[in-house]
Amino acid sequence: MVEIDPFEMAVKQLERAAQYMDISEEALEWLKRPMRIVEVSVPIEMDDGSVKVFTGFRVQHNWARGPTKGGIRWHPAETLSTVKALATWMTWKVAVVDLPYGGGKGGIIVNPKELSEREQERLARSYIRAIYDVIGPWTDIPAPDVYTNPKIMGWMMDEYETIMRRKGPAFGVITGKPLSIGGSVGRTTATAQGAIFTIREAAKALNMDLKGKTIAVQGFGNAGYYTAKLAREQLGMKVVAVSDSKGGIYNPDGLDPDEVLKWKREHGSVKDFPGATNITNEELLELDVDVLAPAAIEEVITEKNADRIKAKIVAEVANGPVTPEADEILRQKGILQIPDFLCNAGGVTVSYFEWVQNINGYYWTEEEVREKLDKKMTNAFWSVYNTHREKDIHMRDAAYVVAVSKVYQAMKDRGWVKH
Repeated sequence: MVEIDPFEMAVKQLERAAQYMDISEEALEWLKRPMRIVEVSVPIEMDDGSVKVFTGFRVQHNWARGPTKGGIRWHPAETLSTVKALATWMTWKVAVVDLPYGGGKGGIIVNPKELSEREQERLARSYIRAIYDVIGPWTDIPAPDVYTNPKIMGWMMDEYETIMRRKGPAFGVITGKPLSIGGSVGRTTATAQGAIFTIREAAKALNMDLKGKTIAVQGFGNAGYYTAKLAREQLGMKVVAVSDSKGGIYNPDGLDPDEVLKWKREHGSVKDFPGATNITNEELLELDVDVLAPAAIEEVITEKNADRIKAKIVAEVANGPVTPEADEILRQKGILQIPDFLCNAGGVTVSYFEWVQNINGYYWTEEEVREKLDKKMTNAFWSVYNTHREKDIHMRDAAYVVAVSKVYQAMKDRGWVKH
Protein backbone atom coordinates (compact mmCIF):
# COMPACT_ATOMS: atom_id res chain seq x y z
CA MET A 1 0.00 0.00 0.00
CA VAL A 2 1.38 3.40 -0.98
CA GLU A 3 1.61 5.71 2.03
CA ILE A 4 -0.14 9.04 1.52
CA ASP A 5 1.96 12.09 2.30
CA PRO A 6 0.18 13.76 5.26
CA PHE A 7 0.56 17.30 3.95
CA GLU A 8 -0.66 16.30 0.48
CA MET A 9 -3.74 14.83 2.19
CA ALA A 10 -4.33 18.08 4.09
CA VAL A 11 -4.14 20.07 0.83
CA LYS A 12 -6.56 17.68 -0.93
CA GLN A 13 -9.08 18.01 1.91
CA LEU A 14 -8.88 21.80 1.61
CA GLU A 15 -9.41 21.61 -2.17
CA ARG A 16 -12.43 19.34 -1.66
CA ALA A 17 -14.00 21.82 0.79
CA ALA A 18 -13.31 24.73 -1.57
CA GLN A 19 -15.73 23.36 -4.16
CA TYR A 20 -18.60 24.02 -1.70
CA MET A 21 -17.46 27.59 -1.00
CA ASP A 22 -17.09 30.91 -2.72
CA ILE A 23 -13.35 31.35 -2.18
CA SER A 24 -10.83 33.06 -4.44
CA GLU A 25 -8.02 31.13 -6.10
CA GLU A 26 -5.39 33.43 -4.52
CA ALA A 27 -6.73 32.75 -1.01
CA LEU A 28 -6.80 29.01 -1.68
CA GLU A 29 -3.19 29.06 -2.85
CA TRP A 30 -2.22 30.98 0.30
CA LEU A 31 -4.00 28.49 2.56
CA LYS A 32 -2.19 25.56 0.91
CA ARG A 33 1.11 26.88 2.31
CA PRO A 34 2.26 27.40 5.90
CA MET A 35 3.17 31.02 6.61
CA ARG A 36 6.33 30.05 8.50
CA ILE A 37 8.41 26.85 8.63
CA VAL A 38 11.30 26.69 11.09
CA GLU A 39 13.80 23.80 11.14
CA VAL A 40 16.38 23.85 13.92
CA SER A 41 19.25 21.82 15.33
CA VAL A 42 18.65 20.82 18.95
CA PRO A 43 21.98 19.85 20.59
CA ILE A 44 22.06 18.32 24.09
CA GLU A 45 24.74 16.93 26.36
CA MET A 46 23.97 13.29 27.15
CA ASP A 47 24.46 11.84 30.61
CA ASP A 48 27.72 10.17 29.49
CA GLY A 49 29.19 13.56 28.47
CA SER A 50 28.77 13.10 24.72
CA VAL A 51 26.76 15.56 22.62
CA LYS A 52 23.89 14.55 20.34
CA VAL A 53 22.16 16.85 17.88
CA PHE A 54 18.47 16.30 17.13
CA THR A 55 16.35 17.95 14.43
CA GLY A 56 13.34 20.03 15.50
CA PHE A 57 10.53 21.83 13.67
CA ARG A 58 7.98 24.55 14.35
CA VAL A 59 5.37 25.26 11.68
CA GLN A 60 2.93 28.18 11.81
CA HIS A 61 0.28 27.59 9.19
CA ASN A 62 -1.86 30.74 9.34
CA TRP A 63 -2.17 33.60 11.83
CA ALA A 64 -4.97 35.61 10.21
CA ARG A 65 -7.29 34.95 13.19
CA GLY A 66 -4.71 35.28 15.95
CA PRO A 67 -1.58 33.68 17.45
CA THR A 68 -0.86 30.19 16.18
CA LYS A 69 -1.54 27.28 18.53
CA GLY A 70 -0.50 23.65 18.52
CA GLY A 71 1.31 20.86 20.28
CA ILE A 72 4.91 19.67 20.29
CA ARG A 73 5.50 16.03 19.38
CA TRP A 74 8.58 13.94 20.23
CA HIS A 75 8.64 10.95 17.93
CA PRO A 76 11.40 8.91 16.22
CA ALA A 77 9.40 8.91 12.94
CA GLU A 78 8.54 12.63 13.01
CA THR A 79 8.65 14.33 9.61
CA LEU A 80 8.30 17.90 8.41
CA SER A 81 5.36 16.81 6.23
CA THR A 82 3.49 15.51 9.27
CA VAL A 83 4.12 18.69 11.24
CA LYS A 84 2.97 20.83 8.29
CA ALA A 85 -0.22 18.76 7.93
CA LEU A 86 -0.99 18.92 11.66
CA ALA A 87 -0.44 22.69 11.71
CA THR A 88 -2.86 23.04 8.79
CA TRP A 89 -5.50 20.85 10.46
CA MET A 90 -5.08 22.85 13.67
CA THR A 91 -5.99 26.03 11.75
CA TRP A 92 -9.35 24.42 10.89
CA LYS A 93 -9.85 22.94 14.38
CA VAL A 94 -9.44 26.26 16.21
CA ALA A 95 -11.60 28.03 13.61
CA VAL A 96 -14.48 25.53 13.76
CA VAL A 97 -14.87 26.17 17.51
CA ASP A 98 -14.30 29.89 16.93
CA LEU A 99 -11.10 30.38 18.93
CA PRO A 100 -9.05 33.53 18.12
CA TYR A 101 -6.09 31.44 16.96
CA GLY A 102 -4.38 30.08 13.90
CA GLY A 103 -2.82 26.63 13.56
CA GLY A 104 0.70 25.67 14.58
CA LYS A 105 2.62 22.48 15.37
CA GLY A 106 6.08 21.47 16.52
CA GLY A 107 8.14 18.34 16.66
CA ILE A 108 11.53 16.79 17.35
CA ILE A 109 12.82 13.63 15.68
CA VAL A 110 13.67 11.64 18.81
CA ASN A 111 12.69 8.53 20.74
CA PRO A 112 12.16 9.98 24.23
CA LYS A 113 12.05 6.48 25.72
CA GLU A 114 15.80 6.28 25.04
CA LEU A 115 16.49 9.45 27.06
CA SER A 116 16.84 9.82 30.82
CA GLU A 117 14.68 12.43 32.55
CA ARG A 118 17.65 14.81 32.76
CA GLU A 119 18.32 14.36 29.02
CA GLN A 120 14.63 15.03 28.30
CA GLU A 121 14.84 18.26 30.29
CA ARG A 122 17.95 19.36 28.38
CA LEU A 123 16.18 18.55 25.09
CA ALA A 124 13.11 20.59 26.10
CA ARG A 125 15.22 23.59 27.09
CA SER A 126 17.49 23.37 24.03
CA TYR A 127 14.45 23.30 21.72
CA ILE A 128 13.06 26.47 23.32
CA ARG A 129 16.45 28.19 22.99
CA ALA A 130 16.29 27.35 19.27
CA ILE A 131 12.76 28.67 18.65
CA TYR A 132 12.13 31.26 21.41
CA ASP A 133 12.14 34.18 18.96
CA VAL A 134 9.20 32.77 16.94
CA ILE A 135 6.94 31.80 19.88
CA GLY A 136 5.30 33.86 22.62
CA PRO A 137 1.94 34.54 24.31
CA TRP A 138 0.89 36.77 21.38
CA THR A 139 2.58 34.96 18.48
CA ASP A 140 2.64 31.16 18.85
CA ILE A 141 1.58 29.07 21.86
CA PRO A 142 2.82 25.44 22.06
CA ALA A 143 1.25 22.62 24.12
CA PRO A 144 1.80 18.90 24.83
CA ASP A 145 1.29 16.29 22.13
CA VAL A 146 2.69 12.82 21.38
CA TYR A 147 5.23 11.80 24.07
CA THR A 148 5.26 15.21 25.72
CA ASN A 149 3.41 16.11 28.92
CA PRO A 150 2.76 18.86 31.53
CA LYS A 151 6.18 18.33 33.15
CA ILE A 152 7.95 18.95 29.82
CA MET A 153 5.76 22.02 29.22
CA GLY A 154 6.85 23.34 32.63
CA TRP A 155 10.52 23.06 31.66
CA MET A 156 9.85 24.76 28.32
CA MET A 157 7.95 27.64 29.91
CA ASP A 158 10.71 28.11 32.50
CA GLU A 159 13.39 28.23 29.79
CA TYR A 160 11.38 30.79 27.80
CA GLU A 161 10.97 32.95 30.93
CA THR A 162 14.71 32.66 31.67
CA ILE A 163 15.53 33.95 28.18
CA MET A 164 12.85 36.67 28.26
CA ARG A 165 13.25 37.59 31.94
CA ARG A 166 13.16 41.32 31.26
CA LYS A 167 9.54 40.92 30.14
CA GLY A 168 8.39 39.25 33.37
CA PRO A 169 6.46 35.98 33.88
CA ALA A 170 5.14 34.34 30.72
CA PHE A 171 2.67 31.64 31.79
CA GLY A 172 0.73 32.33 28.57
CA VAL A 173 3.54 31.14 26.27
CA ILE A 174 2.62 27.45 26.69
CA THR A 175 -0.54 25.55 27.68
CA GLY A 176 -1.01 22.11 29.17
CA LYS A 177 1.19 23.08 32.12
CA PRO A 178 1.02 21.72 35.70
CA LEU A 179 -1.67 23.43 37.81
CA SER A 180 0.97 24.97 40.11
CA ILE A 181 2.40 27.08 37.28
CA GLY A 182 -0.68 28.29 35.45
CA GLY A 183 -2.35 25.11 34.22
CA SER A 184 -6.15 24.97 34.02
CA VAL A 185 -8.55 22.68 35.86
CA GLY A 186 -10.57 20.53 33.47
CA ARG A 187 -7.71 20.00 31.00
CA THR A 188 -7.36 16.25 31.70
CA THR A 189 -10.95 15.48 30.72
CA ALA A 190 -11.30 18.24 28.10
CA THR A 191 -11.07 16.17 24.90
CA ALA A 192 -13.61 13.62 26.11
CA GLN A 193 -15.88 16.24 27.68
CA GLY A 194 -16.00 18.16 24.40
CA ALA A 195 -16.85 14.94 22.55
CA ILE A 196 -19.66 14.20 25.03
CA PHE A 197 -21.20 17.63 24.40
CA THR A 198 -21.18 17.00 20.62
CA ILE A 199 -22.71 13.52 21.08
CA ARG A 200 -25.48 15.08 23.17
CA GLU A 201 -26.20 17.66 20.47
CA ALA A 202 -26.04 15.06 17.67
CA ALA A 203 -28.68 13.05 19.52
CA LYS A 204 -30.89 16.16 19.67
CA ALA A 205 -30.48 16.56 15.89
CA LEU A 206 -31.72 12.98 15.48
CA ASN A 207 -34.48 13.34 18.12
CA MET A 208 -32.80 10.55 20.09
CA ASP A 209 -33.06 10.27 23.88
CA LEU A 210 -29.63 9.00 24.99
CA LYS A 211 -30.73 7.75 28.41
CA GLY A 212 -30.27 3.98 28.43
CA LYS A 213 -28.88 3.98 24.88
CA THR A 214 -25.71 2.01 24.11
CA ILE A 215 -22.18 3.20 23.33
CA ALA A 216 -19.02 1.32 22.31
CA VAL A 217 -15.64 3.02 22.74
CA GLN A 218 -12.59 1.84 20.80
CA GLY A 219 -9.45 2.85 22.66
CA PHE A 220 -9.09 3.08 26.44
CA GLY A 221 -6.42 5.72 26.85
CA ASN A 222 -7.17 9.08 28.44
CA ALA A 223 -9.72 10.19 25.82
CA GLY A 224 -11.40 6.77 25.51
CA TYR A 225 -11.70 6.16 29.25
CA TYR A 226 -13.19 9.58 29.95
CA THR A 227 -15.53 9.33 26.95
CA ALA A 228 -16.92 6.07 28.37
CA LYS A 229 -17.05 7.41 31.94
CA LEU A 230 -18.77 10.69 31.04
CA ALA A 231 -21.21 9.04 28.62
CA ARG A 232 -22.36 6.86 31.52
CA GLU A 233 -22.36 9.56 34.21
CA GLN A 234 -23.58 12.61 32.29
CA LEU A 235 -25.70 11.16 29.48
CA GLY A 236 -27.06 8.08 31.29
CA MET A 237 -25.77 5.81 28.51
CA LYS A 238 -24.91 2.14 28.79
CA VAL A 239 -21.25 1.43 27.96
CA VAL A 240 -21.46 -2.05 26.43
CA ALA A 241 -17.95 -2.36 24.95
CA VAL A 242 -14.46 -0.89 25.26
CA SER A 243 -11.09 -1.95 23.88
CA ASP A 244 -7.36 -1.30 23.90
CA SER A 245 -4.55 -2.33 21.57
CA LYS A 246 -4.65 -5.94 22.88
CA GLY A 247 -8.38 -6.45 22.36
CA GLY A 248 -11.81 -5.57 23.68
CA ILE A 249 -14.62 -6.62 26.00
CA TYR A 250 -18.39 -6.69 25.58
CA ASN A 251 -21.21 -6.87 28.10
CA PRO A 252 -24.76 -6.08 26.88
CA ASP A 253 -25.76 -5.27 30.48
CA GLY A 254 -23.15 -2.49 30.63
CA LEU A 255 -19.64 -1.91 32.00
CA ASP A 256 -18.34 0.37 34.75
CA PRO A 257 -15.42 2.29 33.14
CA ASP A 258 -13.76 2.86 36.55
CA GLU A 259 -13.76 -0.86 37.31
CA VAL A 260 -12.43 -1.63 33.81
CA LEU A 261 -9.64 0.94 34.25
CA LYS A 262 -8.67 -0.63 37.56
CA TRP A 263 -8.56 -4.07 35.87
CA LYS A 264 -6.46 -2.68 32.99
CA ARG A 265 -3.93 -1.16 35.39
CA GLU A 266 -3.60 -4.44 37.24
CA HIS A 267 -3.52 -6.76 34.21
CA GLY A 268 -2.14 -4.60 31.39
CA SER A 269 -5.29 -4.80 29.24
CA VAL A 270 -9.09 -4.64 29.45
CA LYS A 271 -9.18 -8.24 28.16
CA ASP A 272 -10.59 -10.98 30.42
CA PHE A 273 -12.55 -8.45 32.50
CA PRO A 274 -14.89 -10.48 34.78
CA GLY A 275 -18.44 -10.79 33.47
CA ALA A 276 -17.57 -9.60 29.95
CA THR A 277 -16.94 -11.44 26.68
CA ASN A 278 -13.61 -10.87 24.91
CA ILE A 279 -14.01 -9.40 21.42
CA THR A 280 -11.62 -8.03 18.82
CA ASN A 281 -11.27 -4.34 17.97
CA GLU A 282 -12.83 -5.12 14.59
CA GLU A 283 -15.85 -6.77 16.22
CA LEU A 284 -16.33 -3.78 18.54
CA LEU A 285 -16.68 -1.43 15.56
CA GLU A 286 -19.45 -3.56 14.07
CA LEU A 287 -21.59 -3.94 17.23
CA ASP A 288 -25.26 -2.97 17.08
CA VAL A 289 -24.97 0.14 19.28
CA ASP A 290 -26.48 3.62 19.18
CA VAL A 291 -23.17 5.49 19.41
CA LEU A 292 -19.72 4.34 18.28
CA ALA A 293 -16.72 6.34 19.51
CA PRO A 294 -13.42 5.43 17.80
CA ALA A 295 -10.93 6.96 20.26
CA ALA A 296 -7.69 5.17 19.40
CA ILE A 297 -5.89 5.32 16.06
CA GLU A 298 -6.51 6.53 12.53
CA GLU A 299 -8.17 4.64 9.65
CA VAL A 300 -10.10 1.98 11.60
CA ILE A 301 -13.31 2.44 9.58
CA THR A 302 -12.53 1.91 5.89
CA GLU A 303 -14.35 0.95 2.71
CA LYS A 304 -13.85 -2.69 3.77
CA ASN A 305 -15.93 -2.52 6.96
CA ALA A 306 -18.01 0.68 6.66
CA ASP A 307 -21.06 -1.15 5.32
CA ARG A 308 -21.11 -3.26 8.52
CA ILE A 309 -21.18 -0.28 10.90
CA LYS A 310 -24.56 -0.29 12.69
CA ALA A 311 -24.27 2.75 15.01
CA LYS A 312 -26.55 5.74 14.44
CA ILE A 313 -23.83 8.22 15.50
CA VAL A 314 -20.08 7.87 14.92
CA ALA A 315 -18.21 10.27 17.20
CA GLU A 316 -14.62 10.64 15.98
CA VAL A 317 -12.75 11.16 19.25
CA ALA A 318 -9.50 10.01 17.59
CA ASN A 319 -7.82 11.85 14.72
CA GLY A 320 -8.70 10.44 11.29
CA PRO A 321 -10.44 7.18 12.32
CA VAL A 322 -12.63 7.14 9.17
CA THR A 323 -11.22 7.12 5.63
CA PRO A 324 -12.71 9.32 2.87
CA GLU A 325 -14.09 6.23 1.09
CA ALA A 326 -15.80 5.11 4.31
CA ASP A 327 -17.22 8.62 4.84
CA GLU A 328 -19.39 8.25 1.75
CA ILE A 329 -20.59 4.75 2.71
CA LEU A 330 -21.58 5.88 6.22
CA ARG A 331 -23.42 8.89 4.79
CA GLN A 332 -25.39 6.68 2.39
CA LYS A 333 -26.35 4.48 5.35
CA GLY A 334 -27.76 7.55 7.13
CA ILE A 335 -25.18 7.46 9.94
CA LEU A 336 -24.43 10.86 11.48
CA GLN A 337 -20.69 11.43 11.82
CA ILE A 338 -19.19 14.01 14.16
CA PRO A 339 -15.92 14.77 12.33
CA ASP A 340 -12.70 14.53 14.31
CA PHE A 341 -11.62 18.16 14.29
CA LEU A 342 -15.03 19.13 15.70
CA CYS A 343 -15.53 16.13 18.01
CA ASN A 344 -12.11 16.26 19.69
CA ALA A 345 -11.70 20.06 19.79
CA GLY A 346 -12.40 20.15 23.54
CA GLY A 347 -8.70 19.78 24.29
CA VAL A 348 -7.56 22.85 22.37
CA THR A 349 -10.59 24.80 23.61
CA VAL A 350 -9.58 24.29 27.24
CA SER A 351 -6.00 25.12 26.23
CA TYR A 352 -7.41 28.43 25.00
CA PHE A 353 -9.18 28.86 28.35
CA GLU A 354 -5.83 28.21 30.10
CA TRP A 355 -4.19 30.93 27.98
CA VAL A 356 -7.02 33.40 28.74
CA GLN A 357 -6.64 32.70 32.48
CA ASN A 358 -2.84 33.13 32.21
CA ILE A 359 -3.16 36.45 30.38
CA ASN A 360 -5.65 37.78 32.95
CA GLY A 361 -4.06 36.22 36.04
CA TYR A 362 -7.53 35.07 37.13
CA TYR A 363 -8.42 31.39 37.37
CA TRP A 364 -11.80 29.69 36.97
CA THR A 365 -13.45 26.79 38.79
CA GLU A 366 -13.90 23.44 37.07
CA GLU A 367 -17.62 24.17 36.77
CA GLU A 368 -16.90 27.47 34.98
CA VAL A 369 -14.50 25.72 32.59
CA ARG A 370 -17.10 23.05 31.83
CA GLU A 371 -19.88 25.61 31.23
CA LYS A 372 -17.71 27.62 28.84
CA LEU A 373 -16.61 24.45 27.01
CA ASP A 374 -20.26 23.36 26.70
CA LYS A 375 -21.17 26.66 25.05
CA LYS A 376 -18.25 26.54 22.60
CA MET A 377 -18.82 22.89 21.56
CA THR A 378 -22.61 23.27 21.29
CA ASN A 379 -22.37 26.37 19.08
CA ALA A 380 -19.72 24.69 16.92
CA PHE A 381 -21.81 21.52 16.46
CA TRP A 382 -24.90 23.40 15.29
CA SER A 383 -22.87 25.65 13.02
CA VAL A 384 -21.50 22.54 11.27
CA TYR A 385 -24.78 20.58 11.37
CA ASN A 386 -26.80 23.45 9.89
CA THR A 387 -24.24 23.89 7.09
CA HIS A 388 -24.42 20.13 6.44
CA ARG A 389 -28.23 20.35 6.09
CA GLU A 390 -28.33 23.60 4.08
CA LYS A 391 -25.71 22.54 1.54
CA ASP A 392 -26.58 18.80 1.64
CA ILE A 393 -22.92 17.88 2.11
CA HIS A 394 -21.05 15.49 4.39
CA MET A 395 -20.54 16.63 8.00
CA ARG A 396 -16.76 16.65 7.45
CA ASP A 397 -17.09 18.91 4.40
CA ALA A 398 -19.48 21.12 6.38
CA ALA A 399 -16.90 21.45 9.19
CA TYR A 400 -14.29 22.49 6.62
CA VAL A 401 -16.64 25.04 5.05
CA VAL A 402 -17.36 26.60 8.47
CA ALA A 403 -13.67 26.69 9.45
CA VAL A 404 -12.14 27.78 6.15
CA SER A 405 -14.78 30.51 5.72
CA LYS A 406 -13.75 32.08 9.04
CA VAL A 407 -10.06 32.10 8.11
CA TYR A 408 -10.84 33.44 4.62
CA GLN A 409 -12.93 36.27 6.10
CA ALA A 410 -10.07 37.27 8.43
CA MET A 411 -7.65 37.29 5.49
CA LYS A 412 -9.99 39.54 3.51
CA ASP A 413 -10.56 41.89 6.45
CA ARG A 414 -6.79 42.24 6.90
CA GLY A 415 -6.39 43.09 3.23
CA TRP A 416 -4.20 40.03 2.58
CA VAL A 417 -6.45 38.99 -0.28
CA LYS A 418 -8.76 41.32 -2.20
CA HIS A 419 -11.75 39.00 -2.67
